[in-house]
Amino acid sequence: MSETEAEAPTTTFADLGIDDRLLKAIRELGYERPSPIQAETIPALLAGRNVMGLAQTGTGKTAAFALPILNGLDLKQKAPQALVLAPTRELALQVCEAFESYASHHKGVHVLPVYGGQGYGIQLSALARGVHVVVGTPGRIIDHLERGTLDLTQLRFLVLDEADEMLNMGFAEDVEQILADTPTDKQVALFSATMPKAIRTLAATYLTDPLEVRVEGQTRTAPNIKHRYLIVSYPQKVDALTRILEVENFDGMIVFVRTKNDTETVAEKLRARGFAAAAINGDLAQAQRERTVNQLKSGKLDILVATDVAARGLDVERVSHVVNFDIPTDTESYVHRIGRTGRAGRSGDAISFVTPRERRLLKAIERATGQELTAMALPTADDINATRLSRFDEAITAALGERANIDFFRDVVAHYVREHDVPEVDVAAALAAVRQGDEPMLMDPEPPAAVRSFSDDDGGRRGRGAAGDREDRPRRTREGSGGPLVTYRIAVGRRQRVAPRMIVGALANEGGLGRGDFGRIDIRADHTLVDLPAQMPQEVWDALRSTRISGKLIELERDNGRHSGRGDSSRREYGDKPKFRKSADRRS
Repeated sequence: MSETEAEAPTTTFADLGIDDRLLKAIRELGYERPSPIQAETIPALLAGRNVMGLAQTGTGKTAAFALPILNGLDLKQKAPQALVLAPTRELALQVCEAFESYASHHKGVHVLPVYGGQGYGIQLSALARGVHVVVGTPGRIIDHLERGTLDLTQLRFLVLDEADEMLNMGFAEDVEQILADTPTDKQVALFSATMPKAIRTLAATYLTDPLEVRVEGQTRTAPNIKHRYLIVSYPQKVDALTRILEVENFDGMIVFVRTKNDTETVAEKLRARGFAAAAINGDLAQAQRERTVNQLKSGKLDILVATDVAARGLDVERVSHVVNFDIPTDTESYVHRIGRTGRAGRSGDAISFVTPRERRLLKAIERATGQELTAMALPTADDINATRLSRFDEAITAALGERANIDFFRDVVAHYVREHDVPEVDVAAALAAVRQGDEPMLMDPEPPAAVRSFSDDDGGRRGRGAAGDREDRPRRTREGSGGPLVTYRIAVGRRQRVAPRMIVGALANEGGLGRGDFGRIDIRADHTLVDLPAQMPQEVWDALRSTRISGKLIELERDNGRHSGRGDSSRREYGDKPKFRKSADRRS
């Protein structure tokens, strides 16, 4: 095994030997020179070598493996030629989007994301039509292999992205099974932020004479930008954004989402809530893009909902806030996004929505940018009402400053008071009510638990008894960090060889649950009892009911007391160290 310490690149992308169509695509994306890992890895992969890269998130490793793969595809072949394994569906989607961006000038390249939570029908139809690159999580890839719906016999490239994270999540057996089911002459690239013994063993087994590349992230952001984050489950994001828009004193704002479809969806939901918002994405005609950007500059629009590609080169001094509705897994993208604010020496604000599964990205961003991200709380009804009253006061003060209009309406009000013998303050209140319309000015008070993020995480230990505590009633309410917990039943148990880690991984990944949303896990022969939040949004409930573990639908339901006897079980508090590490769930 040879080892190369990557140095700052002195070459251009054109020097690396990639296709002209790829060069055109990356120029349009704003890439100027290859990062260290790209400069070392791309020529090696183009030459057919295996690569093992020690690289943090944000060093440009996605392009380091995606560009060589795209460069070598045979577009006439229908069976998958490249497989990228990622630990989470969020990363799988991000990698898939990167492939599509780099292949924008390659006609007929088909890239398919394969992950739990998405219906099988979409994936089966795409596989039947033919795909060139599959990007997926290990559990769902195993599902397709067992069903015979994914053909890897003609695979030429295999990438393990964030391999240490996959092993930490319990995917070791799945990854080894996938590797064993692929052609022995395939080219393999393994990327990991750390190199523990398990990764070394995996590399020694499946990578022949790999080039080892080590790089460190060097990305920085402007010092006049304040970085904050909010832990929030996916179904909560629109509500969280709405509350933030109510209390933040912003001028112009760019909200970044992951996909083109999401730009339209989020912009539409914001408009329905009374905000001046518009979508901007790669499908927008240049003339329309220019009109939309000019509307933001002039103040006719306050919010742009954009993808990374659409926002490249966007320079609007009025933008005071950037919101990462979907946080990027690549810190280079984070830096590019944040660079849209804090222009011309002005201060800027960056707010990132982070699901519990994405917490690891916070440290990666902090390391790469040299900036600390500060946790923020979801604004409460009291916060919003205080802001609304303050802005109402400001509107009155501003109106009082316009003497000409005030003198006219003072006469109108005085006339009404004389004619109807009504106190002036009552007339002022009536005019304010007319101006407000049917929409209530203040939000209704909410119980304390309702203002907490559904996936807040305080370590998952508050309010739960010890693992040995007995439960008097199967649906007895307990307290987790996000509110009361009750007992649910899922239709997998020891017969499916499940472990607590697998259950937590599946439910957290599919439903966006945090560590504090789990209580006791009691594994029986053919089912498991697990404590989860008593109140869950409908989207979370639907996602969890359709979750599979070890390929079996869990059929989530409230425990009705039929299974109250504890008997022989493998009960464990979430957070206890499991005795055995088995394969992770099949749907994460």
